[in-house]
Amino acid sequence: MKRVAIVGAGITGVTSAYALARRGFEVTVFEQHRYAAMETSFANGGQLSASNAEVWNSTATVFKGLRWMLTKDAPLLLNLNPDWHKYSWLGEFLRQIRNYRANTIDTVRLATMAREHLFKIAEDESIDFDLERRGILHFYQSRSQFEAATKVNTMLCEGGLERYAVTPQEIRAIEPTLHGDFYGGYFTPSDSTGDIHKFTRGLAHACERHGVTFRYDTTVRNIRRTDDGSFAVDARIGTLEFGDDFDYVVICAGTKSRQFANMLGDRVNVYPVKGYSITVCLEDEESRANAPWVSLLDESAKVVTSRLGADRFRVAGTAEINGFNRDIRVTRIAPLVEWSRQHFPHMSTVRVIPWAGLRPMMPSMLPRVGAGSKAGAFYNTGHGHLGWTLSAATAQVLADCLERSEVA
Repeated sequence: MKRVAIVGAGITGVTSAYALARRGFEVTVFEQHRYAAMETSFANGGQLSASNAEVWNSTATVFKGLRWMLTKDAPLLLNLNPDWHKYSWLGEFLRQIRNYRANTIDTVRLATMAREHLFKIAEDESIDFDLERRGILHFYQSRSQFEAATKVNTMLCEGGLERYAVTPQEIRAIEPTLHGDFYGGYFTPSDSTGDIHKFTRGLAHACERHGVTFRYDTTVRNIRRTDDGSFAVDARIGTLEFGDDFDYVVICAGTKSRQFANMLGDRVNVYPVKGYSITVCLEDEESRANAPWVSLLDESAKVVTSRLGADRFRVAGTAEINGFNRDIRVTRIAPLVEWSRQHFPHMSTVRVIPWAGLRPMMPSMLPRVGAGSKAGAFYNTGHGHLGWTLSAATAQVLADCLERSEVA
């Protein structure tokens, strides 16, 4: 039985461990935190959204970003302080504009494939993660926004997504609690939402039942190739240092994937793009009755929402290009609270839990999945804002790659 080391126990690391264990590999997962899903997989927007598969590498997005640069509460912020990694990443991001259409269609196809894998995993392993299969409603406040969305919708449908336009009256019928004046919208019935943290923790427990070993509270210090062709993983738990050898190594380390790729002689240009969320605690009956169940995406504010069970409402948004800064800034949280009050005036925001996480983003907005330059080294990382949406599919792609390497 071939031994596989996976670095990282976020959503991509745990789905990868599950897929490999089910195919007969002996898997060990290394995680620096005490539990799985404690960073980017902790409190994201919750959407399993093929309808949000449009990549950001477009001229329109760049112009919006330039307009927003001097606005503290803008959906996209760029810290202008000099940083070689940041500006080299942005240069590659801009060069990917020519691939905007093809990358968007590829992402849609991957996202629609992922949902069936994820639903089957949850059913097979009896994982409760507040799944709501009520669709996602995108709404637009102006005609120009709606017309731009119509062009995007053509690409999404070409990628195989069933999505249709809705009128302001249909928006109110789909989600009666939503307040506001809208020009129109698009509805994707097949999209869904769920708690990524609950799912990942539940799947980690299922992995253990299938023989996966998790080494929590463990820092991977180095990964090196040995004389016999295996990989030595040097790690530390507290003050105890140890090493172990593996036939394969898989990097699923989120924003730290770049540094592990360097150890293996590869360039994986992941950059941390910070996102924020708030979890509104629905503590009274009026709030629970006036918070939405259908998942939403507001094009103007770049805000997404998910209902996580009866008593939690997740609101997320913004992108901040500011390195490894994890500070939770009031100027970024306040717009999410105000947006909630504006669109759901009868829902109390007296208790709101803020969070910020770093999305591991490749310049192309497509994840890096597959083999590295050294035989036996693999990657499943760089999913950006769609890690939750894509992970169940990329884990299968990764497992296929390892099986093919076994045959070769």
